Amino acid sequence: MVYDSLNAYISHSWDEETPEGKARWFQSLTLAERMDMLCWFTDMILTVNPKMMEQKDAQPIAGRVLVLTKTSS
Repeated sequence: MVYDSLNAYISHSWDEETPEGKARWFQSLTLAERMDMLCWFTDMILTVNPKMMEQKDAQPIAGRVLVLTKTSS
């Protein structure tokens, strides 16, 4: 674990690489930081696949987004 000047930390633990850990990290961001991430991901996706904007008939998903994880049995 590495601490920065704002007493925040960077974890190098694999436990933080779970979908739940990533969700906790994203929820810790401010609204402005979340919007910056959205713009960054959008730019990255459009750079990799410029035809993404040409897709038609996209349908919104009703309700909230649920993070699912696979459990080992």
